[in-house]
Amino acid sequence: MTITDAFEALPPVPGARPWPRRVVDADIWRALAASLAAGERALLGLWGEAGSVHMALLDRSSGVAIASLACANGGFPSVAAVHPPAARFERAIRDLHGFTPLGAPDERPWLDHGRWPDSAPRAVGPYPFLPSLGEGLHQIPVGPVHAGIIEPGHFRFTANGETVVRLEERLGYVHRGVEALMAGAPLARAQKLAARVSGDSTVAYSLAFARAVEAALEIDVPERAVWLRALMAELERVANHLGDIGAICNDAAFALMLAHCSALREKVLRACATCFGHRLMMDAVLPGGIAADVADNSEQILRRLVAEIKTKFPRLVELYDNTASLQDRTVTTGRLDPALARKFGCGGYVGRASGRSFDARRDLPYPPYDRFTFETPVLEAGDVDARIWIRIKEVEQSLGLIEQILARLPAGKVLATPDQGSGEGLAIAEGFRGDILVWVRLDGGSVKRCHLRDPSWLQWPLLEAAIEGNIVADFPLCNKSFNCSYSGHDL
Repeated sequence: MTITDAFEALPPVPGARPWPRRVVDADIWRALAASLAAGERALLGLWGEAGSVHMALLDRSSGVAIASLACANGGFPSVAAVHPPAARFERAIRDLHGFTPLGAPDERPWLDHGRWPDSAPRAVGPYPFLPSLGEGLHQIPVGPVHAGIIEPGHFRFTANGETVVRLEERLGYVHRGVEALMAGAPLARAQKLAARVSGDSTVAYSLAFARAVEAALEIDVPERAVWLRALMAELERVANHLGDIGAICNDAAFALMLAHCSALREKVLRACATCFGHRLMMDAVLPGGIAADVADNSEQILRRLVAEIKTKFPRLVELYDNTASLQDRTVTTGRLDPALARKFGCGGYVGRASGRSFDARRDLPYPPYDRFTFETPVLEAGDVDARIWIRIKEVEQSLGLIEQILARLPAGKVLATPDQGSGEGLAIAEGFRGDILVWVRLDGGSVKRCHLRDPSWLQWPLLEAAIEGNIVADFPLCNKSFNCSYSGHDL
């Protein structure tokens, strides 16, 4: 019997939807970890709760699988021992739940900086960065406080002259205890918390959380609300990609692109405010549908917006493509090896720029994307230039999706009020950075446990690899081309 057969033969946990969760023993847990190491599956998430750890895996042939293991004597077999992408998840589990990943290659704390009231002794004292040995090497500490208005994170460079030999990140400075705040929260409060995990992805997080709740309670969402959710998601994607394209070029000292892209982004945000009542569409998506229908003139506003972007954006793309000094900074800079992108199961523009063709809207289709025509752009170069081009192509695809939604938007209600039931659900939604995973267990209408996994968990480690061999001055460019979320990661 293969590991897949053995896993599938186990009875699913009652009430777990839409993908059944199965309780496994340590042997099957290790076998699943080995399947990750062999490239047969991709790691979607790894999290803990009282007495157990859970692992979500992606099998391209059979979809999502969820395994649960009881932590006997407070420990569990380390997945990172054979599959390095699990390392930071395991370190976070140890900090948040006290479970020890047995045989883990890295036992350092991750989110716990030694300032929590119940910090373990191992978390106290200077953080032990990894050593680098060699003649002429020097270290450059950057952050956690930065010159720009960005979130805090520490970057420790080891360089030989100007060439980066190693980058090591230290994150966790904006840990807010989101999952602890979720525990016991009523649905309305939990939804607001989910929407604020990473503010630039508020629609995507709200959608993933709402769909997880709807799976747990088996709620049928009104068709109009389903389509309006997709409309909001694509507007959020366009706004963020426009901002990123301009910001990356600005980090290469080409401020003209930032000015023009920012102007277009501002038009998107103003249209969102008019149509949905908030520039970022915060709290517009709820379990059961959306908070309110769009304004009466929304269709005309959004059609004019799409037409304007379609007129102006190609000129900006041409400007980027024909500016030699800008291409000199982006082409071949910060290259991420496609093999690493596949190994880490890296999603979004980071993964797609390095050859990993995964898009939750297409590969784990959820309504209404199963009724749309769109393409997922993929490149192999893996450099800053490729990550810009993926964003460019995704803006074009999102504009097409917005037009499809406006042309076919159904009438009807926009909210089905959820009941006070119990259940367990998992959902994956495609945000602008990549796939967002939310797993929730409900008890009588309130949240008993909720786990939210940002795409950045599987992207931040790859930034360390992408910067190696580049010069220190190119780090801002590489970092912005990844644009990982600090708050989404730090929870």
